[in-house]
Amino acid sequence: MSGAGVASRTASEPVSLPAELPVRLYMRALRQYQKLLDLRRLSSKDKVAVPGKEEERWRSKDEGALFKRWRRTPSTVEAPASTPAPATPTPQPSELLKFLAINALELSAPASDALLKSRSSEWFQLAGHPGSLAPAGPGTVWKRRAAGDHPAHNPERDAYEALAACPHMRSAIPRYYRELEYGGERFIELQDLLHGFRDPHVMDVKMGTRTFLEDEVSNARARTDLYEKMVRLDPKAPTEAEHAARAVTKLRYMQFREQRSSSAEQGFRIEAVKVPGEPPLTDLQKIREPHQIANTVARFLGNNEKARRSIITRLREIRDLFENSDFFKTHEIVGSSIFIIYDDERVGAWLIDFAKTRSVPEGLQVDHRAEWQQGNHEEGFLYGLDRLIDTIERAKLPTPGDEAATEPDVSR
Repeated sequence: MSGAGVASRTASEPVSLPAELPVRLYMRALRQYQKLLDLRRLSSKDKVAVPGKEEERWRSKDEGALFKRWRRTPSTVEAPASTPAPATPTPQPSELLKFLAINALELSAPASDALLKSRSSEWFQLAGHPGSLAPAGPGTVWKRRAAGDHPAHNPERDAYEALAACPHMRSAIPRYYRELEYGGERFIELQDLLHGFRDPHVMDVKMGTRTFLEDEVSNARARTDLYEKMVRLDPKAPTEAEHAARAVTKLRYMQFREQRSSSAEQGFRIEAVKVPGEPPLTDLQKIREPHQIANTVARFLGNNEKARRSIITRLREIRDLFENSDFFKTHEIVGSSIFIIYDDERVGAWLIDFAKTRSVPEGLQVDHRAEWQQGNHEEGFLYGLDRLIDTIERAKLPTPGDEAATEPDVSR
């Protein structure tokens, strides 16, 4: 495809990008993009960050006509070819924003030095596997496919494609763009949920009473290495029989890990919290008592009652969409999270992380609230979401001078 040609890729078509990148063009696009973003932000105060009509139009089947792709030859960088004057009105700022975003993406590689330098104050990976995400352009990130996935099978890509195709569920997830290949590795390209927020409060909440797949614990062989890990975490955890055998099964060890956090009892655990002016809190594995969870939530909310109400409204919307989705009736959603963000202007919450999403056996449906038993594929996602909403509703927000009372208890 010519560099001046129109980009017309399908969402799942692999794309290889050049290793050497024209940083000058990228930085120019970035500056233009930020100016337009600032103009749009002036008219978007107090809005919940969910897709609207303008975005639906952009996501339509002829989206490729909006975007041009740059091509770099060994000796020069070509500018986009001239095109006839459009018969339609001049694109509005939201269309121009997306045009510049895609151009910038084509001129960047994940975690390029220029990109990280320009965005170091606004982008960070709050939780998850280190190195799995990389900023790719204004408003986009690349996520590396899960280790161990078969080359022909990418559950996370499949989940995002299925949910993005649903007119209702696409508003509950990050925008999904495509799968691509770079440097011999495969990535999926997603919306950067942090983009557009200024110095936000961020909370990553892992959902479910079970965060491991059933086939991960199907082997009933007792293992010495897992016993040793358990003893290092809690010497009193093994039973007398397990101490005598000096071995535990994978299922026993994984359930022990769930019980050390709030996952087993509450159906969710807070993975990480970031508040303005402070480093992220990621050492929250032992936050499991209701008062500890409430204190952590209160710290995240500060004294912002308006943000609390907007977050609750958004989480109830996600729950309604989830409950009425045919996709979720036939899939177990293991290890997924809800990502919550707010700043002085906007509030957003999305479902993320579908690497462990699997379809259930034919003829079986899951309600995501029932207790898990081997073979029923329940994972407690909605059980946890019910309790997360209740916790946020009940959390006592700090009054001025009382912030110390909301410090989460992370003592060991």
